[in-house]
Amino acid sequence: MTQRTVTARSGALDISALILLAVLLAAGLILNMTLGNALAMTGIKPQFIIAAYALAILLTRGGFAQAAVFGLISAAVIQINTSIPGLNFATEVAGALTMAALVRSDIRMAGRSVTPLVAAFAATLVSGALFAVAGTALSGFAIEAALVKVPIVAGTAVFNAIVVQALYLPLRAARRQ
Repeated sequence: MTQRTVTARSGALDISALILLAVLLAAGLILNMTLGNALAMTGIKPQFIIAAYALAILLTRGGFAQAAVFGLISAAVIQINTSIPGLNFATEVAGALTMAALVRSDIRMAGRSVTPLVAAFAATLVSGALFAVAGTALSGFAIEAALVKVPIVAGTAVFNAIVVQALYLPLRAARRQ
């Protein structure tokens, strides 16, 4: 019997990175369908799926190819309850690529790394803005109609940024054990 060894490398699209993404997406989907819907009454629609792939990209330090795959897988999960089927395949890849571009930065404020906060904010903003503009256009409305969605997209980006910043260090510590 031949023995097989699976090696997990940081930044590579490997089994451990996919398992991490799957676990985070499962949690994100449950949170989207419960807490996310409850918070929607406040005008903020948290997107825990975006937070999930943002955390997976941060924790694996994945490159652009891995980020694109994470975006596509996340978009497939979002199809369960999206308002415009198919659109997320473009928006989540854009958000994931934004995340991958920014995780290589060392953004600091008062000596503390805020890279997770800034990167997750930007990724959510890119994904949300693209979804709002493209969704508005696909629905047959003038692009200007997307402006009413700016507060929702911005609020969601702030919420996701805080969630990702808060969870990054504990998840990183747990992943090292």
